Amino acid sequence: MLEPVLHSEFLRAIPGPLIARLESLAQMRVFQPGAVLFVEGNSHPDFHVVASGHVRLDMLVPRRGRVPILTVGPGDVLAWSALVGNSIMTSTAVALEAVKTVALPGDQLRQLCEAEHEVGYHIMRQLASALSRRLLATRLQLLDLFGEHVPALEFTSNFGRPGDPEC
Repeated sequence: MLEPVLHSEFLRAIPGPLIARLESLAQMRVFQPGAVLFVEGNSHPDFHVVASGHVRLDMLVPRRGRVPILTVGPGDVLAWSALVGNSIMTSTAVALEAVKTVALPGDQLRQLCEAEHEVGYHIMRQLASALSRRLLATRLQLLDLFGEHVPALEFTSNFGRPGDPEC
């Protein structure tokens, strides 16, 4: 079941014997173009790894309406909140084309991670890496969206070089 995403960034570093444990939970999901995978503010029980296609993530922005913030594709994760115990979605996901995902029930995957620490270590390490990439991509997208409205500020980090002292 995980074959379509075995070589994805998310699963690539997970040892083979641990993949078998994940496969027992996995289900392939198919979404047609325009289908909504989940809605911002609503609960969604599954964690997804995109196998094929692209998904747009939108957020509701006051006075601007629904704003696209990121597009994800093969190997990217969706609905990660379901894995960490908060299944309330922070964005709306819309299939831009035919999309296939490998879905893992968040509560069962979390229980597996808690019961088998080696699985948990690898999953959470990969999730942290995926979220780091997502944060960077989102920051770049937000700079693109709102950049002309933000005054340029010069920060000096604690290390004496330009940068954001909070990051």
